[in-house]
Amino acid sequence: MIRQTISVFRDLGRIREITGVLMRYGWDDIAKRLGKRSFIGWAGKALSADVPPEIMNLPPEVRVRLAIQDLGPTFVKLGQVLATRPDIFPPHWITEFSKLQDQVPPVPFEELLPELEKAFGKSPFEVFKDFQEVPIAGASIAQVHRAKLQDGTDVVVKIRRPNVQESIDADLRLLSHLGRLIESEVEEVRRFQPGKIIAQFSKSLKRELDLGLEGRSTERFARNFATDENVKFAQIYWDYCADGVLVMEHINGISGHAIEEAKIAGLDLKLLAELGAKTVLKMVLIDGFFHADPHPGNLFYLPGNRIAIIDCGMVGRITLDRRGEIADLLAALVSRDIDALRDILIVWSGDANVDEAKLGADVDEFICNYDNAPLKHVRFSALLNDLTTIMRENHLAVPPDLTMLFKALITLEGLGRQLDPDFQIVSFLTPFVKKIIIDRYMPSALFKRGKRGASSLFDSITGLPGDVSMLLREAGRGRLKINLDLKRLDHFGHQLDHSTNRLTMAMIVAALIIGSSIVMTVKGGPTILGLPAFGFIGFFFAFCIGFLLVISIWRSGRD
Repeated sequence: MIRQTISVFRDLGRIREITGVLMRYGWDDIAKRLGKRSFIGWAGKALSADVPPEIMNLPPEVRVRLAIQDLGPTFVKLGQVLATRPDIFPPHWITEFSKLQDQVPPVPFEELLPELEKAFGKSPFEVFKDFQEVPIAGASIAQVHRAKLQDGTDVVVKIRRPNVQESIDADLRLLSHLGRLIESEVEEVRRFQPGKIIAQFSKSLKRELDLGLEGRSTERFARNFATDENVKFAQIYWDYCADGVLVMEHINGISGHAIEEAKIAGLDLKLLAELGAKTVLKMVLIDGFFHADPHPGNLFYLPGNRIAIIDCGMVGRITLDRRGEIADLLAALVSRDIDALRDILIVWSGDANVDEAKLGADVDEFICNYDNAPLKHVRFSALLNDLTTIMRENHLAVPPDLTMLFKALITLEGLGRQLDPDFQIVSFLTPFVKKIIIDRYMPSALFKRGKRGASSLFDSITGLPGDVSMLLREAGRGRLKINLDLKRLDHFGHQLDHSTNRLTMAMIVAALIIGSSIVMTVKGGPTILGLPAFGFIGFFFAFCIGFLLVISIWRSGRD
């Protein structure tokens, strides 16, 4: 608690900035939605002064989006992640979050020069044969400059913005506090685990800040696609890299935004869309390590209908078990298996109480809506939105580790539709799902799982005598402990504790009233308002304690 308080005081400057933005866009009614009788609601009233009518007349979701845009890169990236959570927000909020753009003015080269000199130990003009001061690309975390190595090799130099790490670290600390606050104050959003969402987001953003990690991720992608000549990743020149600086091969291709230029160059756009889909799906379902932001700005089209993928700072990881669950989900969607789809959603719900009958009926209706629909008319984003709507209406939550995956797939679908209006990511899923299911039941996989299970069983059996011996030894010494996690019993204990405290307070009030009444009959001594002082003081304290006791009982009744 003390450490958290110190952290908040350390970030007071940033808190003032955030408060100013919230005041500018009127936080009151938005806070009321989050917690009417909580600290959040109280804070909302304090932040709603003097908001211009043209701002207050905007819908809440628009004001939130404008506020996030003004709060800077951390909140913009968080908003982009929230745009992939239709299980939490209704469609009109998702639409607004999708408008958030990570665009900031470039940093003047004069401000970057000291950072480069510190990183290289000398001027960048001495390190490189040619260094262009005007950036060719940029975002909130870093910007990119063209350069040449001493041997004439064309490279790009990615430079982290000055002080951006300190700013993002402060924002992440505040978001962590906010996540815990919302989780404790707002019961209806507790099931979405906002603390875990922010924790996952923090890990992803911190990885994006580490340019060295981006270089290693780029090389890992290159190894995963070493046998695929159609997919290229930039070579990293580690001898020139330093803290906050990443030097990589310059890829000369057509930008993913330049669709018309790709047409003029004679590239097959439909084939490029298919290649992009297969590339990302291999990353997700086969490798378990994927590029989490495959938008057009991170792609180049190369001669021969090949693609190059850059900017590998935002990546996601999917465990083997989770990949199996995703494959089962996709297989259930393709085969219209209601029971299998319902069971997977229940597994993802964790400890939530699920009305299985209602969930099954909703899943049945969901599958019927897509039954016999042509694949080219099925948008994955719409399908995902319908699926997460079912989860929201049944009080279920998408596991936080799937957030980056959904973001990548939705972004990929948007890219594919730009290249090919008939693009449907669903049509590329079936081969990967079949491969995962076949691999799962291959003799080698079955043998491996059986060997692992047998080893675990053997360890348990051979360790049983020792465990029993230790148990009996602890019991003989009187040190045997049994821990029971009974939440309802804990709640009853808290209620009993509160009741005992109130009873004690009531006894003290009664004692004060009786004692003060006796003192009032004694003549002489100091007086207050003509009454014996000690009797008056006793009645005063009895009144104060009794008043607090009544307030406590009234508040507990409301809760």
